[in-house]
Amino acid sequence: MHYHGTPITPISALYALAGRCFCVSHAAPQDVDRVHQIGQSVMLDNGAFSAWKAKKSTNWPAYYAWCERWLQSPSTWAVIPDEIGAGAQMQDALIREWPHGEKGAPVWHMDEPLDRLLRLVDEWPRVCVGSTDQYAVVLSPPWERKMDEAWNRVAQARQFLPNLHMLRGMQLSGRRWPFASVDSTDIGRNHNRPQNSPRAMADRWDAMQTPTTWSVRPMQEDMFDAA
Repeated sequence: MHYHGTPITPISALYALAGRCFCVSHAAPQDVDRVHQIGQSVMLDNGAFSAWKAKKSTNWPAYYAWCERWLQSPSTWAVIPDEIGAGAQMQDALIREWPHGEKGAPVWHMDEPLDRLLRLVDEWPRVCVGSTDQYAVVLSPPWERKMDEAWNRVAQARQFLPNLHMLRGMQLSGRRWPFASVDSTDIGRNHNRPQNSPRAMADRWDAMQTPTTWSVRPMQEDMFDAA
């Protein structure tokens, strides 16, 4: 599933995407009512990435209250608060404070232990994956190696692949990693370029799916050991 990030302006461009899935950030919530009127599914983002980039503090009680209103919708879900770069203990503390149960999805950051990812997918129906400073460049060699390692561990530990959502991962559509869903603000940022239109961009993204299975891949260090 492809969650198209908002805000998308003008409103006519947003309405051109009726029937799609949308992502609304608590940091920019102005389209939340409209996307619930026209969208198949809505993802509520906690705004942690925007706050991290801007070096601003977060207000999690306000986020909880905002989510409570919109999580009434059966097809809406929310990203549980996370603090980028704060470590696994802080992330787990934020999960314990989350008041809306399985309507939320916790975040595993790529610099955290893989054992934490395995625990989260056992405990939650959906888990989000987030990049960090160390893995900031999606599809860079370090990012690909870490993602291959993560999927290897998950596939070896489970009979069926879990529901993983890649935050800001639309560019992974059509790639080898079997994410259940991804999101991006690509349409909101770029639909007004002369060669683009909102619907054509959404058609292109939504037509690119990820694989349904994962074959364990040899890791680079394993190949060196074999040599």
